[in-house]
Amino acid sequence: MNPHLTERVEKILKLADEIAREYEIDYIGTEHILLAIRKEGTGVASAVLKDRGISFEGVKKVVDGLIKKSLEDTWVFGRLPGSPHFRNVIAQAVEQAKAMNSKEVCAEHLLLALMSERDSVAHQTLKELGFSLDELRDEIVKQSA
Repeated sequence: MNPHLTERVEKILKLADEIAREYEIDYIGTEHILLAIRKEGTGVASAVLKDRGISFEGVKKVVDGLIKKSLEDTWVFGRLPGSPHFRNVIAQAVEQAKAMNSKEVCAEHLLLALMSERDSVAHQTLKELGFSLDELRDEIVKQSA
Protein backbone atom coordinates (compact mmCIF):
# COMPACT_ATOMS: atom_id res chain seq x y z
CA MET A 1 0.00 0.00 0.00
CA ASN A 2 1.42 3.35 -1.01
CA PRO A 3 -0.67 6.23 0.38
CA HIS A 4 -1.52 9.11 -1.93
CA LEU A 5 -1.69 12.80 -1.07
CA THR A 6 -5.09 14.15 -0.05
CA GLU A 7 -6.57 17.24 -1.66
CA ARG A 8 -5.77 19.13 1.57
CA VAL A 9 -2.09 18.15 1.32
CA GLU A 10 -2.04 19.22 -2.34
CA LYS A 11 -3.54 22.56 -1.26
CA ILE A 12 -0.97 22.88 1.53
CA LEU A 13 1.90 22.23 -0.88
CA LYS A 14 0.49 24.86 -3.26
CA LEU A 15 0.24 27.34 -0.35
CA ALA A 16 3.81 26.43 0.65
CA ASP A 17 4.94 27.34 -2.86
CA GLU A 18 3.13 30.70 -2.62
CA ILE A 19 4.66 31.38 0.80
CA ALA A 20 8.14 30.55 -0.48
CA ARG A 21 7.60 33.02 -3.34
CA GLU A 22 6.53 35.68 -0.79
CA TYR A 23 9.87 35.08 0.94
CA GLU A 24 11.50 35.39 -2.48
CA ILE A 25 12.93 31.90 -2.14
CA ASP A 26 13.33 29.59 -5.14
CA TYR A 27 12.61 26.38 -3.25
CA ILE A 28 9.96 25.09 -0.86
CA GLY A 29 11.48 24.56 2.56
CA THR A 30 10.08 22.80 5.59
CA GLU A 31 9.26 26.16 7.12
CA HIS A 32 7.01 26.96 4.16
CA ILE A 33 5.13 23.67 4.61
CA LEU A 34 4.64 24.37 8.33
CA LEU A 35 3.40 27.89 7.61
CA ALA A 36 1.05 26.52 4.94
CA ILE A 37 -0.42 23.92 7.33
CA ARG A 38 -1.36 26.68 9.76
CA LYS A 39 -2.50 29.10 7.05
CA GLU A 40 -4.74 26.48 5.39
CA GLY A 41 -6.42 26.22 8.77
CA THR A 42 -8.46 23.01 8.53
CA GLY A 43 -7.87 19.41 9.51
CA VAL A 44 -6.14 17.67 12.37
CA ALA A 45 -2.68 19.19 11.89
CA SER A 46 -3.96 22.74 11.99
CA ALA A 47 -6.25 21.91 14.92
CA VAL A 48 -3.30 20.60 16.95
CA LEU A 49 -1.48 23.90 16.43
CA LYS A 50 -4.62 25.98 16.99
CA ASP A 51 -5.45 24.15 20.24
CA ARG A 52 -2.06 25.24 21.55
CA GLY A 53 -2.95 28.83 20.69
CA ILE A 54 -0.46 28.89 17.83
CA SER A 55 -1.51 31.24 15.05
CA PHE A 56 -0.09 31.61 11.56
CA GLU A 57 1.52 34.85 12.74
CA GLY A 58 3.03 33.04 15.73
CA VAL A 59 4.60 30.40 13.51
CA LYS A 60 5.81 33.09 11.09
CA LYS A 61 7.46 35.06 13.89
CA VAL A 62 9.47 32.03 15.03
CA VAL A 63 10.35 31.04 11.44
CA ASP A 64 11.48 34.57 10.61
CA GLY A 65 13.68 34.66 13.72
CA LEU A 66 15.30 31.33 12.87
CA ILE A 67 15.89 32.36 9.26
CA LYS A 68 17.46 35.63 10.38
CA LYS A 69 19.74 33.78 12.81
CA SER A 70 20.65 31.26 10.10
CA LEU A 71 21.62 34.08 7.72
CA GLU A 72 23.72 35.71 10.44
CA ASP A 73 25.45 32.39 11.19
CA THR A 74 26.07 31.83 7.49
CA TRP A 75 27.79 35.19 7.17
CA VAL A 76 29.83 34.73 10.33
CA PHE A 77 31.05 31.22 9.55
CA GLY A 78 31.18 31.54 5.76
CA ARG A 79 28.90 28.55 5.20
CA LEU A 80 26.23 28.26 2.58
CA PRO A 81 22.72 27.63 3.94
CA GLY A 82 21.77 23.96 4.09
CA SER A 83 19.69 22.50 1.30
CA PRO A 84 15.94 22.20 1.82
CA HIS A 85 14.61 19.05 3.47
CA PHE A 86 11.48 19.04 1.30
CA ARG A 87 11.92 15.59 -0.32
CA ASN A 88 12.74 13.98 3.01
CA VAL A 89 9.59 15.44 4.53
CA ILE A 90 7.36 14.12 1.74
CA ALA A 91 8.95 10.64 1.99
CA GLN A 92 8.65 10.74 5.79
CA ALA A 93 4.98 11.80 5.52
CA VAL A 94 4.31 8.74 3.37
CA GLU A 95 6.00 6.57 6.01
CA GLN A 96 3.99 8.24 8.79
CA ALA A 97 0.78 7.53 6.88
CA LYS A 98 1.75 3.88 6.43
CA ALA A 99 2.64 3.58 10.12
CA MET A 100 -0.79 4.96 11.02
CA ASN A 101 -2.49 2.56 8.53
CA SER A 102 -3.77 5.44 6.43
CA LYS A 103 -4.43 5.08 2.73
CA GLU A 104 -3.84 8.81 2.29
CA VAL A 105 -1.08 11.20 3.28
CA CYS A 106 -2.84 13.86 5.33
CA ALA A 107 -1.68 17.14 6.81
CA GLU A 108 -1.10 15.48 10.17
CA HIS A 109 1.40 13.12 8.52
CA LEU A 110 3.16 16.16 7.05
CA LEU A 111 3.26 17.74 10.52
CA LEU A 112 4.80 14.60 12.04
CA ALA A 113 7.30 14.45 9.17
CA LEU A 114 8.26 18.09 9.76
CA MET A 115 8.90 17.31 13.43
CA SER A 116 10.96 14.26 12.41
CA GLU A 117 13.19 16.20 10.00
CA ARG A 118 15.91 17.24 12.43
CA ASP A 119 17.94 20.37 11.69
CA SER A 120 15.18 21.78 9.50
CA VAL A 121 13.63 25.18 10.20
CA ALA A 122 10.22 23.56 10.72
CA HIS A 123 11.64 21.12 13.28
CA GLN A 124 13.36 23.95 15.15
CA THR A 125 10.17 26.04 14.99
CA LEU A 126 8.01 23.24 16.37
CA LYS A 127 10.53 22.64 19.17
CA GLU A 128 10.55 26.34 20.01
CA LEU A 129 6.74 26.27 20.07
CA GLY A 130 6.95 23.52 22.69
CA PHE A 131 6.36 20.31 20.75
CA SER A 132 8.13 16.96 20.93
CA LEU A 133 7.54 14.20 18.37
CA ASP A 134 5.80 11.88 20.86
CA GLU A 135 3.60 14.66 22.24
CA LEU A 136 2.68 15.79 18.74
CA ARG A 137 1.79 12.22 17.72
CA ASP A 138 -0.36 11.84 20.88
CA GLU A 139 -2.21 15.10 20.14
CA ILE A 140 -2.82 14.05 16.54
CA VAL A 141 -4.23 10.68 17.64
CA LYS A 142 -6.45 12.45 20.18
CA GLN A 143 -7.71 14.94 17.54
CA SER A 144 -8.36 12.10 15.08
CA ALA A 145 -10.50 10.12 17.52
